Amino acid sequence: MSPDQPDKQRFNTIGAGQPASGFARMERVPPLLLMVYLSVGAVGILFVVLLGAYLYTRLRNGVPLGLYTLPQVFSLSTIVLLISSYTLSQANRLYRSDDLPGLVRCLSATLLLGLLFSGLQVVGWKQLLLDGSLLSGAVTLTGKASATYIYLLSALHVVHLLGGVLFLMALLWRTHHASRDGIRSLFFIRNPYRRMQLRMLSVYWHFIDGLWVVMFALFLFFY
Repeated sequence: MSPDQPDKQRFNTIGAGQPASGFARMERVPPLLLMVYLSVGAVGILFVVLLGAYLYTRLRNGVPLGLYTLPQVFSLSTIVLLISSYTLSQANRLYRSDDLPGLVRCLSATLLLGLLFSGLQVVGWKQLLLDGSLLSGAVTLTGKASATYIYLLSALHVVHLLGGVLFLMALLWRTHHASRDGIRSLFFIRNPYRRMQLRMLSVYWHFIDGLWVVMFALFLFFY
């Protein structure tokens, strides 16, 4: 053993037990997944600004809180979206279990629930317009400015959700195609890109879910 070998060993082990820095962890994140995180952050900032503007406008117009009630269909749509988030959370377990038929059913249920949520939102908008006609324009687009934010925010949220729906449809089609053949199933399960796609979808979908829960709570208490 050379005299300087212990020094080299000590040098190589310096910082070995320390946690990786934030930049080091970011370097290990796949570029596509990093793009999803950045997109989620940008969307989050956009909605924070709009929600802040909504709260400012709502409290500034002087209309008493609780004067109007949100249509109950918005509550139903919230439950539907939460269920879709739960079904999608089972996807990773099914993927690790090599259960592609189960994964197809899981993604299909999530897709149907996402589309159902979008449809219920449309029903809610129609009910708001009907209530607006009965309340002399109180909640129509041409009425109070704070009510306009209800349409703007919920519609913008649905647009972002539909972006996730398109990605989900593409992944569902590939999963269904692979599940019909044993060889394709093996390549699908062992492909790290498919695993990353599923993770990207989960991150985006759960974010959209949580975003709506926050929005719905604000609409419920400040409408």
